[in-house]
Amino acid sequence: MAEADWDEVTVIGHRARASQQRSKQAVNSAMRTGADVETSKKFSAGQNKQSSAAKNTAKLDRETEELHHEHVSLDVAKLIQQGRQSKGFTQKDLAQKINEKQQVINEYESGRAIPNNQVMGKLERALGIKLRGKDKGKPLGGPGKN
Repeated sequence: MAEADWDEVTVIGHRARASQQRSKQAVNSAMRTGADVETSKKFSAGQNKQSSAAKNTAKLDRETEELHHEHVSLDVAKLIQQGRQSKGFTQKDLAQKINEKQQVINEYESGRAIPNNQVMGKLERALGIKLRGKDKGKPLGGPGKN
């Protein structure tokens, strides 16, 4: 220990790393002084995309005969409308009851909507009638319920 120099410093537990300054002002000043400036851009940063499905979406949007979106059938659209009117709901009331927008109800009743099983289930429970399967239009519930 007697040989240790007073000017020598040993730091344990700290890792030396380059300072990262991200502000525009700091980058400009580093460029003026001639310091090394490294920039990297991350691919599709800031987007919440899990995968690229643009190719399939474009095909479906063209809606050819063999490949097209299925819409709600007109008989289901009529059942939704009749069930809503029999309960005395407006489209807005029904939408609030199932936590959806009024536009969703409007699209389902006009037959323009692409059917979603979650929305269909909510509509069935709210209206009390079956909208899917072979028993369309019958009251919701199993054999024990009346």
